[in-house]
Amino acid sequence: MASILNKYSNFTQRVIAGMGGALVIISGICFSQWSYFIIFFSITIVTQLEFYKLVGLDGMLPLKTFGTICGGCLYLLSFFIESGQIDSKYYFVLFPIMACVYLIYLYRSKEVKPFRGIAFTFLGILYVAIPFSLLNVIAFTPGKYTFQLILGSLLILWSNDTGAYFTGVRYGRRKLFERVSPKKSWEGSVGGLLLAMTMAYALYYTTGIMDLWRWMGIGLIIVIGGTYGDLVESLFKRSIEIKDSGRLIPGHGGFLDRFDGLLLSAPFITAFLKIF
Repeated sequence: MASILNKYSNFTQRVIAGMGGALVIISGICFSQWSYFIIFFSITIVTQLEFYKLVGLDGMLPLKTFGTICGGCLYLLSFFIESGQIDSKYYFVLFPIMACVYLIYLYRSKEVKPFRGIAFTFLGILYVAIPFSLLNVIAFTPGKYTFQLILGSLLILWSNDTGAYFTGVRYGRRKLFERVSPKKSWEGSVGGLLLAMTMAYALYYTTGIMDLWRWMGIGLIIVIGGTYGDLVESLFKRSIEIKDSGRLIPGHGGFLDRFDGLLLSAPFITAFLKIF
């Protein structure tokens, strides 16, 4: 797909790839819980591998394969537990699996700084696998697949990104966080906020599954979390002097570039829905 789109401008590539990817994800979420599972399990694996690749560019040596296996196991367990297919006691299987990280480094004779490798192996699980696994907590309430919550959260996130991008390009003057992301502006953030909250309002009327104040709360969380998630990933990329986390999505970069806002928003959305 990338080779086909190369003849187009970056903006055109961005629009085509964005619409195509959104169509696949939306279809998968709406079709069934199993198509939702396949899509986000695949995204979790690819995104975590991408994270470890970035860490490797900075000279770190995490357990790329084993860390991704741990992240995949976490997602699998959360899906089957939250969907009510297995008991929550199986969460405890994760702890001995992840503890094997220490044993692996013990037998890696060429490892000079095991602390850094262990830390970055766990960071990949914490930063990528846990947020994606928490989507399963959001999707099943309780045990019943409620695709509207996942779909709605993504639509709000995409609305925020779209509003911020176009408003920033047209009206952006005041820098939001120039040290980390020179192109982001306060004007763009306001545009993203307005479009995201409009989407949250529309979701309240079209889904009928949740009170307005809860949708607006999710909208606000996504606007703040999405903005900071993007800034955090920009901080990571700036530290190793790269523009994009990958090249898998034409015009957008990598999966981390596309889902950085969701990674920071998901834990807060989950806490918000569970507490309130």
